[in-house]
Amino acid sequence: MIRFSRYTILYFLLSALILVPGVYSLIRYGLKPSIDFTGGSVVEVTLERDVTEETMRALGTKQSLSFTEITKEGPSHYTLQMKQSPESSIDAFLKSLETPAGKVEIKRRDAVGAVVGKELLSKAVVAALFAMTAILLYVAYAFKDIKFGVSAVVALFHDVLIVFSVFSLLGHFWGVEVDTLFVTAFLTTMSFSVHDTIVIFDRIREYRRKDSSTPLDNLSDVALTETMGRSLVNSFTIIFMLLALVLMGGSTIRWFAVALLIGTITGTYSSPFIATPFLLMWDKWEKRKKK
Repeated sequence: MIRFSRYTILYFLLSALILVPGVYSLIRYGLKPSIDFTGGSVVEVTLERDVTEETMRALGTKQSLSFTEITKEGPSHYTLQMKQSPESSIDAFLKSLETPAGKVEIKRRDAVGAVVGKELLSKAVVAALFAMTAILLYVAYAFKDIKFGVSAVVALFHDVLIVFSVFSLLGHFWGVEVDTLFVTAFLTTMSFSVHDTIVIFDRIREYRRKDSSTPLDNLSDVALTETMGRSLVNSFTIIFMLLALVLMGGSTIRWFAVALLIGTITGTYSSPFIATPFLLMWDKWEKRKKK
């Protein structure tokens, strides 16, 4: 049996190394929204001759266009994302692009409304709050103890906050934007986080029924020792797949895969090292209060 409960402070300090600068960045700089939330235009083109990104940006500047992202999808195939601009300016840019690039074939041209993105974000926040409340109540009912429900939600909130914190830092230092796929990623992170926590809590409850005289920290150490191998094997199968998407997947889903990867790693970490220690700390506090 590994005495995981002896290093509770260390677990919280490791989380603080990411959360402290990340939360500061969230408060100071926030997240960098994509055109899904601010509104803008997306133009997908295939060029007769390849041109550099600098050339495109220079031509766009002449037409007062502000590109948020230029993604090369293949040979002479680009997806251009820009802030809200008059259609006449976009037409003039595409016309001027013919000089260095030759024939310009428009594959897709869409206008993205900011209202749609903001509505999605508000609904996602409501869904997340509803899910957290439902998880808290259900886990508390299933384990007949509010401590289990609150501990599971604390770990869940920890995971979501780390994902937001990391993307705030990425947005500030490297210009990474959050889009509608990011909303999907953080909601998926919530699901993965709770799944592992329930497995550990269920094992603790099982041992508690068999032996109610043994301290809870001893029971949790046994439960964590027995479930750690299963948790790591399960998580690494997902991590390897997401790493493949990050390294070899298309640029359009790269940051979505990064968000899922961060959520998977922190979800694997938080179940044994945030939820369980929080449960033990609450249990010890209750016992001291009774004495």
